[in-house]
Amino acid sequence: MTPLIYIIAGEPSGDQLGGRLMAALREETGGAVEFAGVGGESMGDEGLRSLFPLAELAVMGLAEVLPRVPNLLRRIRQTVADIEGRRPAAVVTIDSWGFTGRVAKALKRRGSTIPRIHYVAPMVWAWGPGRARHLADRLDLLLTLLPNEPPYFEAVGLRAVHVGHPVIESGADRGDGAAFRRRHGIPGEAPLLCVLPGSRLSETSRLLPVFEGALTLLKERFPTLRAVVPTTGTVAGEVAAAASSWPLPALVIEGRAEKYDAFAAADVALAASGTVALELALAEVPSVITYRVAPLTAAIGRRLISVKYVNLINLLLDRPVVPELLQDDCRPEKLAADVATLLEDAGARRAQKEGLREGLARLGYGGPSPSRRAARAVLDAIAIGRMENAKP
Repeated sequence: MTPLIYIIAGEPSGDQLGGRLMAALREETGGAVEFAGVGGESMGDEGLRSLFPLAELAVMGLAEVLPRVPNLLRRIRQTVADIEGRRPAAVVTIDSWGFTGRVAKALKRRGSTIPRIHYVAPMVWAWGPGRARHLADRLDLLLTLLPNEPPYFEAVGLRAVHVGHPVIESGADRGDGAAFRRRHGIPGEAPLLCVLPGSRLSETSRLLPVFEGALTLLKERFPTLRAVVPTTGTVAGEVAAAASSWPLPALVIEGRAEKYDAFAAADVALAASGTVALELALAEVPSVITYRVAPLTAAIGRRLISVKYVNLINLLLDRPVVPELLQDDCRPEKLAADVATLLEDAGARRAQKEGLREGLARLGYGGPSPSRRAARAVLDAIAIGRMENAKP
């Protein structure tokens, strides 16, 4: 019997994980697997017909989420009903615990015996271990990205398997920068800044105006500077509209292969904090990372989160390898100053690249494929679930 696996991603980074997991599951089963669920471009490329558009879930921050609560609750009910109607062999939720955790909770409350698997552990080491109990109450298995994460969850009775960080198999280190410059008519000697303002409307709406101010300052200092702006379908329209008024030539692109070629072509990057920061690390692009949320969200976060850094490389190495300019520091003059340092100082670029390589080694770069390990763990969970359900 061909298993149906229901996969739910709540944002573009989770969609990329979902797409790679789907491909790995096909490889592990010889193609004898079917999929349903919620996803975006990457999962769509693997054949998923999303229950509804991923963009409806791609929002972050308390102040940003509150106006969308009625629709999110409706989508939770719709998703749970779809799962119960399809009776999949397993439900795999990916990140976005605010949405996916509520789906898991609703399934448990309704007495579902379908194995519930979550991919990407919430950062309990940042938020406090008490949050691990919420997952243990709702899940059968957790797949973690970092090797230090399973003990937090096993301590409260949740089986957790470390599968490795998916960025190491993203292909971000295999871009062709020379071909990208030729394709888009960018001279080899022209300084190129890769600008990544986020993949959610709540991110781009806050960061795009600040980025425009930073680029205005950089243009004065680097008259031949150009920008390339990789984006996703969730925010492409807003990003393209903003970039059209920037004070320097800005090329807006879509697609993973094009993005990775742009990384290889770029001298420096200015990016919203998130998964893309690790992709830039893998491509060894010296970067400045920034982020800004609503003041209320920031105030709550400062009380709840107890980590020194937001960038995973910085966290792993416990030092600021990559500059972080967050919240009040996310200002045009500060962003421009740090980007300018990287553009002008070969030693600063070299030092950051050395730190990036050290951090990636701790994430398992060069080891087994995380998606294959995740696929095997999912299939093992399905087999265990079938044995449990077969017991008298």
